[in-house]
Amino acid sequence: MTMSDIRNRTIRVNALARVEGEGALHVRIKAGKVEDLSFRIFEPPRFFEALLRGRPYSDAPDITSRICGICPIAYILGASQAMENAFGTVVDESIRKLRRLIYCGEWAQSHTLHTSMLHAPDFLGYADAFAMAVDHPSVVATALQVKKVGNLLMETIGGRAVHPVNTRVGGFYKAPSTAEIRALAGPLQDALDGAIDSVRFYSRFTFPQYEDDYVFVALHHPAEYAIDRGRIVSNTGLDIDVADFERHFSEEHVARSTALQGVMKGASRPYLLGPLARYALNYEQLSPLVKSLAQEAGLETVVRNPFKSIVVRALEVVQVFEEALALIGGYVEPHPPAANVVPRVGRGFGVTEAPRGLCYHRYDLDDEGRILAATIVPPTSQNQKQIERDLFGVVSANLTLPDDELRWRCEQTIRNYDPCISCATHCLRMTVVRE
Repeated sequence: MTMSDIRNRTIRVNALARVEGEGALHVRIKAGKVEDLSFRIFEPPRFFEALLRGRPYSDAPDITSRICGICPIAYILGASQAMENAFGTVVDESIRKLRRLIYCGEWAQSHTLHTSMLHAPDFLGYADAFAMAVDHPSVVATALQVKKVGNLLMETIGGRAVHPVNTRVGGFYKAPSTAEIRALAGPLQDALDGAIDSVRFYSRFTFPQYEDDYVFVALHHPAEYAIDRGRIVSNTGLDIDVADFERHFSEEHVARSTALQGVMKGASRPYLLGPLARYALNYEQLSPLVKSLAQEAGLETVVRNPFKSIVVRALEVVQVFEEALALIGGYVEPHPPAANVVPRVGRGFGVTEAPRGLCYHRYDLDDEGRILAATIVPPTSQNQKQIERDLFGVVSANLTLPDDELRWRCEQTIRNYDPCISCATHCLRMTVVRE
């Protein structure tokens, strides 16, 4: 490849594998510099917010769970919390803990699917997990077992792993018996051991050299690693109640994408959600075991290399399995399994930490509890601008790579975010033009 070819060339990728949904990346390089870069999502809009209008409040958790088959609890719980907030419903602590337990299952299965099947092949040079399994059969087998236990948690509590049917505003239709919950302890302990092995395996990868001075945003709670409750904080001084989300964040439409893009009002650069943000802002709430594993893996208390997100995700799996074991040990069957819900006119807010980051819900309701308006802001739409910023930095630092290697590095960069492009449309066809 001549110097002219490096400085002026076109690279096309018709489809990005190992992500959820469809998108495109266009890069134009002129005179050896990135002239223009745009990350486009062209997944058809799905209009969930419009579908919710006129529906009773009780429909919202089930409808919104269909936004994502991998992370239904993020939407179920966010919608439920928003309705409870609007109606002044107080949920018993035993119900909250059971919700956190099912959320642990969702984090475990989602993170494990991404790290082992979708992202690890990038670091090892395989086209997919099937090829990786030939050389690393025990790694893939362990990951499948860990994911299976995450699904088992969701099935035991929610009735099934995909779009659980036992959840509702106020709690659950039926609480699992103590015997059913305690029976999970053995599989969870085995899965915890497997998750620890996964952290050690991923930490040995060779990571591309790239860092950014991220604006981290995540939930924070002083008593626990924030998943289902907390205040919204950042490393730049933000500390707000969930109800104030739209005072500080907004969405904007760009012509190249069917997904809105999240922005922090008044900020000069994008913000980052997800594992790196949670880890940086909630490091002190991690368990001693997870902190020890992080140190063993060579991680600082703040990780600014997005390629190391695979290790942080694996650490979060260890964290939620430890929490799940503790919740099982102290399980008290809630009676009744759901709080009494009395509809009234109001506006409600709900935010939880989906595996990919903050998932925000806001609903306006009439006196019968019918939905007048809905706003749902998923994490991938909020991360879009930071994905573009990372891509710009990574491409700029790797202009001398051959076409195939540069294409691979760009896809790997996007997969750092485990983007749910389908969720973001309320990846990758890639074009690089060098001129």
